[in-house]
This record gives sequence, structure tokens and C-alpha cells, in this order.
Amino acid sequence: MSDQELQVNIIAELKTVIDPDLHKDIVSLGFVKNMEVKDGNVKFQVELTTPACPVKEQLKTECETKVSAVKGVKSVDVEMTAEVRAAEHSQPILTNVKNIIAVASGKGGVGKSTVSVNLAMALQMSGAKVGLMDADIYGPSIPKMLGIPITPPKGGADNKFFPHEQYGLKVVSAAFLQKEGVPLMLRGPMLGGIIQQFLQNVEWGELDYLVIDLPPGTGDVQLTLTQRAPISGAVVVTTPQEVSLIDAEKGVRMFESVKVPLLGIVENMSYFICDGCDKKHHIFKSGGGNALAEKFKIPFLTDIPLVSAVVEGGDKGVPIIMADPSSPATKAYTKLAGQVASQLSIIHADKDKPASTFELNWEG
Repeated sequence: MSDQELQVNIIAELKTVIDPDLHKDIVSLGFVKNMEVKDGNVKFQVELTTPACPVKEQLKTECETKVSAVKGVKSVDVEMTAEVRAAEHSQPILTNVKNIIAVASGKGGVGKSTVSVNLAMALQMSGAKVGLMDADIYGPSIPKMLGIPITPPKGGADNKFFPHEQYGLKVVSAAFLQKEGVPLMLRGPMLGGIIQQFLQNVEWGELDYLVIDLPPGTGDVQLTLTQRAPISGAVVVTTPQEVSLIDAEKGVRMFESVKVPLLGIVENMSYFICDGCDKKHHIFKSGGGNALAEKFKIPFLTDIPLVSAVVEGGDKGVPIIMADPSSPATKAYTKLAGQVASQLSIIHADKDKPASTFELNWEG
């Protein structure tokens, strides 16, 4: 059998490998790249739509198993890579940012900023280029959670300025525009001016994901961002309490009204794991986040446990996902990053239909 004939058989076998999120085979999706076949030795890349793909290892194993079973194959070398797809940008701002993720909550006190920080870190640690915008103007807590000193940003040309960098993240916060401990006392129009600066004057560079930590509620800042920024999708954070769920529902409806896709619901402080019995204790009831997701027919992304180390990490400026890789909270945040990235990939797949190079070469 010639190398070309063997490659045709390998491609046919790879057409049976289905991406579980996009529900299409990896050949038709254009994921299979740079295949080399020589004397039965096979080498190729599988280029996913995000480095945070939660089924990356599953797909790699399936490719290796199925290609190894093809008659004539002696060895298989599969390299998993990723190229994050960019959302369509209608506004001439943030054009170097491929995806913008808004993290919101209907009320304060649900851990939205903690979710934003650890989501951004999880995406960054997967290999993506990530920025984090602290848009909670009155209560900017992101610098504290990341251990960033409160210093003015470095200026550039044409009134541009550069974000601070910490742990590989690029970070902008209203906290950097004031002296530490001094509150920002602003009326509505001035809030819009700060947000406009964040959208137009920050030199973010090339980013795969920009996570925006919105203020709680549905006020001026939220409306300004949702109307002026090309937001790819929104994550709504809630806790199991009924009061939190009522306010979270308002957040969901806000994004629906401004036509921003809902990536899903996160239930924070969902349960507590006892050290002595390893049993989950649902202190604030349970199932509320799931019920909210079902009501609006949007994904329930994950539930995040109540872990004291999460608070300690935020106070010390070291997010839990870095401080303790084995923590149940770290596992939940890693899952959240994968789910968010997957939902964005699904949105892009509905708009883009890439052709397979192999189909063009061998069947056209």
C-alpha cells in the first residue's frame, strides 16, 4: 500500500472522531493539520479551537487508538494544538481581542470577582493569552486578589496606556486611577468616561480572551459595556440562596435584552466539603443555579465549593488555582474555563463552516 493510499484510509478513520461539543467530525471541522505518512509512520496535528478544551486528552487518545488500528500503520504521533477562533467585531474597538467574556451578578456578595480572577487564570494557565478588566468602578478588588501594587499604569502614545501584568495576565482596574484607600466619587457620565478609556485607550496587544468583571447589578456601567463593547458572551454568577437567584435572573434578562449570548450560569459557594467526612454539605440550599439555567434554557457551567483557602488566596494575592492545584475549587474553576471556552467555540461554529484540506485534496 502506498503512503498516499494509507493517508486516505487514515483520514477516513479520523472522520469517525466526533467533537462532542460541535457534533461534527474533526476532519470536516478542519482540525486535522500537517499530516505526514512515511513507511507506515504517521504524524499529524489536531488543532482545537481553544487550549482550554475539556476533552483534549479524550480526543487525542481516540485519534491514536483509531489510527493505530488502520492496516499498514506502524506508529502514530499526534500533537494537540489550538488556535482560538475570533468573534465577529462590528465596533472598531478591541480589534486585537478575539473573545470578550463578561462576568456578571445580579447582586453583590456572590463572589463574582473571585470567579473572574480564577476563570481568567485558568484560561491563561491552559496556554491562552488573557486579559482581565476590573470594571467594578466603585469596588475594584482585582488588584488585591492578584497581589498587584496600586500604581498608575504606564503611558504610551496618543493617550494610550498599558495594563499591569501579573502571573501572565494583563490587568486593568479603576484602582490604578486613584490613590490606595481613596474612593472614586463619580456621577453617571463620568463612569461612562472611565469605561470608554478602558475600551479605547488600553494597549492590550493580542488576546485570545478578555474577561470583564462587571459591577453587581444592572446599572450604568453594565449598559455602557454591553452597548459599546463587542462582548462575545456572558457568564452569570449566583449562589444557591433564593434572594441571589432572583437578582441573577435580572442579570440574565439584561443580557437577553441587549442581545449578548449567555454562556451559562455558575453557582458559587454551592457546597462545603467537611474535612472529617469528605461529604458535601449544602449550607445555602442546592440546585438553584441549575433551575435558573433550565428556566432560561442556557448551560449550567459548574458549581464551585465554599473553600476557606479561596478567601485566603484572594487576601494574599495568590488565586486558589495557583496556590493549590489539588483543591476542589481549583478543579471547579478549571472545569469552568473549559466550559466557557467550549460555549464560545459552539457560538463560532454556528457562524463558521471551515472546509477540510484533506477533503479538498483527496475527494475533490
